[in-house]
Amino acid sequence: MSTETDARPGSPIVPTQLGLDDKFRFRCHKGIACFNKCCENIDILLTPYDIVRLKNRFGLTSREFIDRYTVDCQMDGQGMPGLKLRTGEGSTACVNLTPEGCSVYADRPAACRYYALGLVSMRKKDSPADEDSYFVVKEDHCLGHLEPQVQTIREYRREQGVDEYDEVNREWRQIVLKKRSGGPTIGRPSERSFELFFLASYDVDGFREFVASPAFGEVFDLDPALKQELMRDELKLLQFGFRLLKQVLFGEITIPLKPDAAQKRFAHYQERRAQSQAGVAAQLADAQDKIYESLGD
Repeated sequence: MSTETDARPGSPIVPTQLGLDDKFRFRCHKGIACFNKCCENIDILLTPYDIVRLKNRFGLTSREFIDRYTVDCQMDGQGMPGLKLRTGEGSTACVNLTPEGCSVYADRPAACRYYALGLVSMRKKDSPADEDSYFVVKEDHCLGHLEPQVQTIREYRREQGVDEYDEVNREWRQIVLKKRSGGPTIGRPSERSFELFFLASYDVDGFREFVASPAFGEVFDLDPALKQELMRDELKLLQFGFRLLKQVLFGEITIPLKPDAAQKRFAHYQERRAQSQAGVAAQLADAQDKIYESLGD
C-alpha cells in the first residue's frame, strides 16, 4: 500500500511512497519529443559502481576518470566527500550527451537508470537494516508520464538494470546512511578517515595499490589467496573496501588485525611526529636566518 508524504511546493516529486509491487505510468523512448531533455540539466551523484563501469568503458584509471569526468561535492554537513558527474563546458548538460543521445548508455549511472523514479532509504532508530521506498519524479519537460505503459517498480528496475547497481552499492549506501542518521553520536570522522572513504569508494585502482602495500600488510592479517583475489577482481575489491570503511568508521571488526599491529602503528606515528617536528624546527631556523640577514642590509 502506498503512503502519502510531504513534498515542497513546486517540487517535481509526487508525494506518494511506493513499494516494489506498486505500479506507475511511464515510458521513455527515442521517438518521444522530449528525448534527452532530462540530460540537459543534470545533478548526478556518482556511486562507486558507476565509476568502475564508466572508467572501464573509457579505458581509464579511476584517478584519470575522476579528474576528467567528475566534480567534488560534500554529501553531508560534516564534509563526507562525494563526486558528481561533470557537465559540458559552460553548460548544465551531461558531458556524455551527444546529438545522437547518451554516448555511454550501456554503462550509464544508477541515477540515470532510475529516472523518472527516485529512491529513498531510511533506517528506523535501533534498526539494523535500512528500508527502501520509491517516488515518481514529474518534471515539466518530461512527456514520458503521458505514455500508456504501466509497470510495477520491480519491473521497471529490472528493465533498467538497476538491480545490479544497487546490489554492488548496497553496503556503501548503508555506510552513507548510517553516517547521516548517526549524526553527532558517531562524530565527525578525521581527515584521514575521509581520505580513506574517498579512496575506497571512488579510486579503486589507488585502493588496490593501498591494499597491496607493505604498510597495509603490517596492520591487517589477510589470507594470501584472498589478497590475490582482491588484486584481480574490482567488484570484490569494492566490497572489501566497504568492509574496511565500516571497521574504521563504526568499529565493525570483520578484517583481522595482526597481533603487533597497534605497536607498529604507534611506532609509525612517533616517526612521522619526529619528522614533522624536525621540519618545523628547520623552517623556524631558516626564518630566523633570513631575519638576521635583513638586519645587515
